[in-house]
Amino acid sequence: MHDQTPDLAPLTPSTKPPNGWPDWSILIVDDEPGMRNFLVKTLVPRCHAVHAAGSAEEGAQFVLQRHVDLIVLDISLPGQSGVVWLKTLREQGFRGCVILITAFADLETAIEALRAGASDFILKPFRVPQILNAIKHCFDNARLARENFVLKHTLSRQLDTSVKLIGQSSAMQELRASLARIAQVDSTVLLQGESGTGKELVARALHYLSPRQSGPFVPVNCAALSVEQMEVTLFGQVKGNGRAAQPARDGLFYYAQGGTLFLDEVAELPLPLQASLLRALEDLQIRPVGGSQLIPVNVRIIAATHRALQDEVAAGRFRKDLFFRLQVVDMRLVPLRERKQDIADLVNHFMAQLAPRMGLQALQIAPEQMAYLMQYDWPGNARELRNLIERSLILGELNVSALYGSAVRHTTSAHPATTDLQTLEKQHIQAVLDSVQGDKSRAAELLGISRRTLERRCADWTNA
Repeated sequence: MHDQTPDLAPLTPSTKPPNGWPDWSILIVDDEPGMRNFLVKTLVPRCHAVHAAGSAEEGAQFVLQRHVDLIVLDISLPGQSGVVWLKTLREQGFRGCVILITAFADLETAIEALRAGASDFILKPFRVPQILNAIKHCFDNARLARENFVLKHTLSRQLDTSVKLIGQSSAMQELRASLARIAQVDSTVLLQGESGTGKELVARALHYLSPRQSGPFVPVNCAALSVEQMEVTLFGQVKGNGRAAQPARDGLFYYAQGGTLFLDEVAELPLPLQASLLRALEDLQIRPVGGSQLIPVNVRIIAATHRALQDEVAAGRFRKDLFFRLQVVDMRLVPLRERKQDIADLVNHFMAQLAPRMGLQALQIAPEQMAYLMQYDWPGNARELRNLIERSLILGELNVSALYGSAVRHTTSAHPATTDLQTLEKQHIQAVLDSVQGDKSRAAELLGISRRTLERRCADWTNA
């Protein structure tokens, strides 16, 4: 006689599994008490939590109430069969692994099970190593799928994965000391700073210095997607109904499990999505779009913005409660104009990094050229400096005139400090604008700054 109700309490406490074993919740569905007890005793010492049910109906009730990563499911059950329930699970958007077990099977049954979405198929009676190997195989496949997604997502953004922080200025030394402390705790971090100051680089450093370094680092630009795309991208979605139904997909919260989710330009999130993010941070659970089930997540959040987030809160564009939730640790990244003693180190770093990658000879920087670089205000920060080095490598020379504008060619002063740098910067930006027929988005990209920063500088000159 099978159990009348599912055991809604985990049969093992939430302890850390042994090395190599998944931090998973497993549901066993079998009408034979002896088989349930055998599987529970086998899996309890190895898994995060083990639950049991005696029928597909009981299992369905459990899945509605709790998150499950893997189901060990008998095919021959009273009432609804295991294969029929598996088909229903997949139609409802269940993304976990399912291992089917049975004492009566033929080739046709095995094919039907795999078509229904089974991850593996095991014949009874089986030995302990067989079920353990099947579970580890499911875990490895899920881990590889996450890593493959993260790799594709990262490569699509063409990110520099280096986490070396360049410079010996007091600001950089203080930053390194802060990172060493902050990385060891799991608190949410808010990085604020101008475009091009290296917020993603700092986020990566925090991840790789932390205990989560073996987990994925998943970056997402909140300004790059529409509201609908962003919600699905972050939280995933269940399979829809109808002819134009969207397929089920996992979100970045899922792919970042055990690691770090980096929310770049978090100030661009619309208010409704800010509410969903706040719930996820406070409850450590997410709800996929179109779904009813809450999924627990184990993710550290690092957020970044070039905007003054307090001003966004005051203007009603950003939730105050989310601001305080993100601002557990608040770090301001210093712009390059405030740490100019790092410019020479950055030039050497970018030259050594880019020249071999581009198959080009590194350039020698003359002292007078370096002096001009030291005097420039760098509105695009380190990103603009990197872009200059890359363009210079392509051209075969460091063109300081292109940086400052035509005024440099006419100055006869031996001391660049005597040049009106604000005028030079204005001429340089105007020259870039002219070269792209006034397209501010394109000009900002070439300058290595945000469009908002460019518009603010143009407005400053107009009002001056």
